[in-house]
Formats: sequence, structure tokens, C-alpha cells
Amino acid sequence: MAEKNKRNIGPLLIILAGCFWGSMGIFVRRLGTYGFTSAQIVCIRVTLAALFFSILLLIKDRSGFRIALHDLHLFLALGFGSILFFTVCYFTAITMMPLSTAAILLYTSPIWIMLMSVLFFREKLNGKKLLALALAFAGCVLVSGISGEGITLTGLLVGLGSGIGYGLYSILGTVALRKYSPYKVTAYAFLFAAAGSWLVCGPADMTAKFGAAPDLLPLLLFCGLTALVTAVVPFLAYTLGLRTVEASRAGILATVEPMVATLVGILVFSEPLTPVSGIGIVLILSAVILLNIRAKNKQAE
Repeated sequence: MAEKNKRNIGPLLIILAGCFWGSMGIFVRRLGTYGFTSAQIVCIRVTLAALFFSILLLIKDRSGFRIALHDLHLFLALGFGSILFFTVCYFTAITMMPLSTAAILLYTSPIWIMLMSVLFFREKLNGKKLLALALAFAGCVLVSGISGEGITLTGLLVGLGSGIGYGLYSILGTVALRKYSPYKVTAYAFLFAAAGSWLVCGPADMTAKFGAAPDLLPLLLFCGLTALVTAVVPFLAYTLGLRTVEASRAGILATVEPMVATLVGILVFSEPLTPVSGIGIVLILSAVILLNIRAKNKQAE
């Protein structure tokens, strides 16, 4: 019964993660008003998240920070190769092309996850999974309103890099969870990502911006809230979900993020909902429903 409950809650945890990630625009825009660059916002987010995850690890996992030395490369890959790499690529792509195009290239991640899952985990492809992937990707395209303007080969490669790096978290996380707790996986991933972020954020400039803030305490509290809402809760939920959800399926379920981001834009920033975006939202929801129908049928057999 307990195992069945874990299977049932896994998809909900993945969807919950996507919903929290979808709220990121609220926090990024607010921190941007203080003059922080994208790299500095990333640094603030992952550094504070690393602190939260470390505290949570010490509370939840009796083995603490102990890992096998030969597994160190796995956590390095999670921190540098996935979290830090995809974030830097994504924010770089944003500066090189329209935001909608960068978002679409990021959300090629379910395609990469599915290909890597077949290659490394020998997951089977079927018609329903491929249909859900097509619906989810088409929905992301419509929701983001892709534009073909301003795309260069370099920008295209950087954008695709963000999608690959994003997808790697599902693959590497699945491998790490075979041996370590979700708390240890997330703590180490963010500790390494945080260490790397300080190399690219311009620490002196970032520190000066904190010093110049007229409301330092509220700013620090908001930074902590940013880490909790956009990193700690969603990454922990996603990692917990990966224990029972196939990596390829998890990647598709997480495409609720751009849908939620669009709804946040409408409700918080009074952005208009276009008919095309509405169709995109319906397609993403259709993909999520299709995958869950598939899961229930499989359990019933």
C-alpha cells in the first residue's frame, strides 16, 4: 500500500515542482529592480538554496554529508553540468534572442530526457508517451509565442545547451537516487552549483548592490523566499518524484512550468491571454492527463 501511494504521489510532486518553477518570474523581476544581473540572481538563488538543503540534510539524513569518494563525480555533474550549466546557458540565451525563443529551446529538455532515458535506462517508447511529448512541446511553443527573429547559430547552440543541461538533472538525479537520499542529492547538487556561481556572478559588484540597498533586511528576507519558492521546494519535490516516476515522463509533466508562468503573467503582471496561448495551455494539460491515464491503466493491469 505504501509503495502504491508513492507511485500515486510521484506525478503530483513533479507537477508541483513545475508550478513553483513557473512562479520564478515574480522573484526575478523583483530582484532585477535592485540592479542585480541574471548571473547574480542565479548566485543568490542557488547559494541560499544550498544552505537550506544542507540544513534539511542534517535534519533528515543521519548519514549527513558522507558519500563514497567514487560518487563525487556524479554530484559534480549534477551541480556544474546540470543546475549551473543550464541556468547560465538559459540566461545567456535570453540576452541573445527573444525570450520566447530561449524558453522553447529550454523546453526541448523532455526530448533530450526521453532520448537519454532510452539510451541509458533502456526505457521503452510507446505511442502514448510520444503523443504526450508532442502535445507538451507544441503547447510550450504556443504558450511562449516563438519568434524566429534574432536567432544565430551561437544562440541556437547555447539555447539547446540549456535544454540538455536541464534534462541532465532527471538523468543524473535518477542515478544518484539509487544510492542516496533525495536530501543528499539536492544538497550536494546545490553546494557545487553555488560554488560555481560565485565564479561568474561578480561578487564585489553583487556585494556593493546589497550594501547600497535602502531596505537591506526586507531584501535579504525576499532573497530567502526566492530560494525557497523557486529552488528548494521545486527541486526537492522533483527529486522526490523521480524516485517513482520515469525520467522521460517526469520531463513531460514538468512542462506545466511555462503554462504556470503564463498564468502568473496574466494574474500578477496583467499580461493578456491570447487565443494561441490558451490553446497551448490546453495542449500541455492534455499531455499531463494523457500520461496519468496511461499510468492508471498500467497499474490496473
